[in-house]
Amino acid sequence: MENLRQIHNRQKRALFFLLALLALGWGFSPWPTVFAGLILGVLFGLYNFWILTRRMERFDRALADGKKAPSLGSGLRFASGIAAAAIAVSLPETFDLIATVIGLMIPYLFLLAERIISQLKHPDPGGKER
Repeated sequence: MENLRQIHNRQKRALFFLLALLALGWGFSPWPTVFAGLILGVLFGLYNFWILTRRMERFDRALADGKKAPSLGSGLRFASGIAAAAIAVSLPETFDLIATVIGLMIPYLFLLAERIISQLKHPDPGGKER
């Protein structure tokens, strides 16, 4: 099974490719505010995903060492989402709020799709739990 860092690195590459496509859309489409909102949301979503990865690694280490498990940083990720929405609300001529919220969810949708594809490519033999 892949470790969390490998999954994060693969997701990061895919999201940077998506950000490049969104930057092209921002520069050459008639909807720059929508693409700017998507870019803002994806950047904050990538930051949230990085926080989750870091906290999960810390959580795993603490469990392996028999220590008390730390929190997974839900408050920090929630505050990050609020910050992205606040930026979009305070600059409506630059960022579309709905696109920003959608962009916040894109890294998690990528993760879900990647995990489904990975499970289909490498099914668990015998249906045993990991």
